[in-house]
Amino acid sequence: MLDIQNLSKTFNIGTDNEAQIFNNFSIHINKGECTGILGANGCGKSTLFNIISGVLMQEKGIITLNGININKLKENERAQYIGRVHQNPSAGVSPSLTILENISLSDKKCQKFTLRRLIRKNKTEEFREILKTLDLGLEDKLDTEVKYLSGGQRQSLSLLMATMKKPALLLLDEHTAALDPKTSRLIMEKTQELIKTQNITTMMISHNIKDTIKYSDRIVMLDRGEIILDVRNGQITEKELLSIYNSRNYGSQLTEAV
Repeated sequence: MLDIQNLSKTFNIGTDNEAQIFNNFSIHINKGECTGILGANGCGKSTLFNIISGVLMQEKGIITLNGININKLKENERAQYIGRVHQNPSAGVSPSLTILENISLSDKKCQKFTLRRLIRKNKTEEFREILKTLDLGLEDKLDTEVKYLSGGQRQSLSLLMATMKKPALLLLDEHTAALDPKTSRLIMEKTQELIKTQNITTMMISHNIKDTIKYSDRIVMLDRGEIILDVRNGQITEKELLSIYNSRNYGSQLTEAV
């Protein structure tokens, strides 16, 4: 499904601050599964997501998605295949636009359009029905600017927008880290519901060990750009996972919070 072969990425090449993140890194992500990605800050998690989505370019390596080589595709071109939800609830939405305008933008993802033709009235009811699946009452607030929504509402909308076009791959970049525990649980439940009902292949970065075990089919741990653990869920206990993490001198970055 997603296949990465011999990926290499170095920052600040030729300077005193040169730092190699990946060196001949390879991984295969299975279709329809959720792969949890663990690792300390600086281990390469977000860099990997940025390379997959086209925000960063690697020095070498081949990335194929559903058999398509996406190496030469720009970020906006990869967006037709890849959805992404960021840690910041406002990163996946346009706060100054209304809920209806935001969801209309998502509906026209990778299409050419003018602002005057952004909203198609004949699709409004369809959008209402899609928003109802969030159980947040957003279908009754179509004309509300997104900046007035709570963090949880914005992240729910971001998640919905990222999956509306049924992407081949969904990247969840610590998408509940900025939320309170109760809201985080709700977002994780909505996430699981969406990716399971739509059979969306997902990679999820998290520092929350309970979420990783509960919601992932496979668990991968990175350290300095290398895979140090790759197991199916059920093959490792929470205690064992935390022990491996702490043995790499990660301190308390990996949490056991619900």
